[in-house]
Amino acid sequence: MADALAHQEKLRKDQDFDPSFSQIMDLTQVIEFALEANDIRRIAQTTIFSRESRRAIIASSDLVYGFGRMFEILREIAGETEFAFFGTSTKLLTGFFPRARVPEQQNGTVGSGW
Repeated sequence: MADALAHQEKLRKDQDFDPSFSQIMDLTQVIEFALEANDIRRIAQTTIFSRESRRAIIASSDLVYGFGRMFEILREIAGETEFAFFGTSTKLLTGFFPRARVPEQQNGTVGSGW
């Protein structure tokens, strides 16, 4: 929890950060998830991105998927409209970010080079 909030604050203070940037959160390598539902609510209360920024979460486990969907719903309630949630399909991801170059592993899943 503290790491997520510290990361938001670090980006907020970065002079090179532009709130209109897009964001991809690749959570496919997560093996331990120490956050609870209230932590997700707290993280989702504040954003450093504009409402028009395209943001996506990529996950491969049911637990991460569930918390990611919760985050997405809370951000949609706050007025974000360009949010999407994906499994490991590069076709879906490149459709959402058409100019992105998505690294692929040999089995066709999203690579970890984000």
